Amino acid sequence: MVRGKPVILVVVALLAGMLAGVSPAVATTPFFWGVATSGYQAEGSAPDSNWRRYEQAKTSSIKEPYLQSVDFRHHYAEDIDRAKQLGVNVFRFSVEWARIEPRPGQVDQAELAYYDDVVRHVVDAGMRPMITLDHWVYPGWVADQGGWDSDRTVDAWLANARRVVDRYKGFGAIWITINEPTVYLQNETANGGLAGWKLPWAQARLVKVHRAAYDLIHSLDPGALVSSNTAYIPAAQGILDASFLDQVRDKLDFAGLDYYYGASLDNLSAIHAASGEFWKVTPQPDGIYYALRYYARKFPGLPLYVVENGMPTDNGNARPDGYTRSDHLRDHIYWVQRAKADGMNVIGYNYWSLTDNYEWGSYQPRFGLYTVDARSDATLTRRPTDAVAAYRQLIAGHGVPAGYTPVRPPGFCSVVDGLGSCLDPARYPGPVAPLG
Repeated sequence: MVRGKPVILVVVALLAGMLAGVSPAVATTPFFWGVATSGYQAEGSAPDSNWRRYEQAKTSSIKEPYLQSVDFRHHYAEDIDRAKQLGVNVFRFSVEWARIEPRPGQVDQAELAYYDDVVRHVVDAGMRPMITLDHWVYPGWVADQGGWDSDRTVDAWLANARRVVDRYKGFGAIWITINEPTVYLQNETANGGLAGWKLPWAQARLVKVHRAAYDLIHSLDPGALVSSNTAYIPAAQGILDASFLDQVRDKLDFAGLDYYYGASLDNLSAIHAASGEFWKVTPQPDGIYYALRYYARKFPGLPLYVVENGMPTDNGNARPDGYTRSDHLRDHIYWVQRAKADGMNVIGYNYWSLTDNYEWGSYQPRFGLYTVDARSDATLTRRPTDAVAAYRQLIAGHGVPAGYTPVRPPGFCSVVDGLGSCLDPARYPGPVAPLG
């Protein structure tokens, strides 16, 4: 998920935004309902990696120790079963390079067997794996050779990608090459893994590996869907896309976006994300509509997939305004259905995340459908939130029913897509289209 300082751009770029036409295409494939996790954030038993080193060095991002996170590494079978019981048909996870290649050229067969079993459980549960090749984590030995400041990382990264894709081809996987590339490198600079002035060269390397990985995956796993997911930053996305997404447009099978925080003239609370106080942000559900419309207009004809969406709470406590996780989920799905009804080719939605996890330095923001006290509960018991039943109902009903009224109404003059979303607002109330 998106973290921290990039959200400052919400204020800086409020006047950005362009108007263009929306493609009327509608998806013909079944809708992808999913849940998401990532390796370092959830697995526990963390091997040597850039992020393990940041945690041990207590860089500025680190608020508390990693511990064992929620130990997905040893609870994956039951967690995958929980996802199955929701009715989702996609399970997103990452295959951690640092885990399977702890030293250059040395492959840990036991860890590969673990991922083999994860894939088998996902497929046996009737879900498609969505496999992320890089969710911000690389081996410690790659850090030693310069991380994304080194051309050697490009070759090593692609060798690992070939290993993973060749192993899990033919399982109906949806492939994510790099999670939130722009935020990835911003976090690298914030944690000392990359000098800020070297960002352009590092960005060029990420573009290079995505383009090569796209072709590699299609050669090894024909028919697979391949993309990268971008963290949608209100009003500033056009600027951010220039560093990555615009350069790989011809190597995307869908536009993958992560939407967490919106903005409107009566809601600029997203600034709290800059200090890591995500739970203080007032949700802006209608913003997901404008984020989807932005990409429908930017990339006409390209399917759209919400790869991540969710709501943080403060250590699992209820929000002071009474807005619940189930309210947040239903309201966002309502606006996804509004996008679908208005002709946007939305093909999927993943909830972030299945369980609480280590949010890149802290356990305080709780995003899970199932909450877990990683700090003090030795059993790491998964406890369902109110959103578990809500998500199950939404999936079974193909979304909210006709006539649903969002708990949180649209903001006044949304600036999620600059002034374009204010000057050309969605009709409200308006029709919804079933998802799948």
